[in-house]
Amino acid sequence: MNNYELMYIIPSQSTDEEKEALIAQVNGMIEKDGGKIESVERIGNKKLAYEIAKKREGFYVLVNFSANQSVPNSLGKLLAITNNIMRYIIIAK
Repeated sequence: MNNYELMYIIPSQSTDEEKEALIAQVNGMIEKDGGKIESVERIGNKKLAYEIAKKREGFYVLVNFSANQSVPNSLGKLLAITNNIMRYIIIAK
C-alpha cells in the first residue's frame, strides 16, 4: 500500500452540514476501494489564487490516506464528477 495526499476545495457558501456530508462521501469513496484514511484536516476558508466558477473563496480539506495503486485513478474519476468539488489534487507521498 502506498501513501497519498488528497486536497480538495468545496465552495465556501456550502453549509456546515453539506461540507461534512461531502467529506464523509469522499472518505467513503477511499475506504470503499480498500484505502485506509490516516487523517482528515479541515483547513477552512481561503482565498483562491484565481476565480473558479465566479467564486473567489473555497473551503480546503486535506486527507492523508494509504491505498493500492489503482485507488487514486478511480478516486480521481469520481471526484471529477462529484458536485460541489471545485478542484482536487492527489499526490503520492
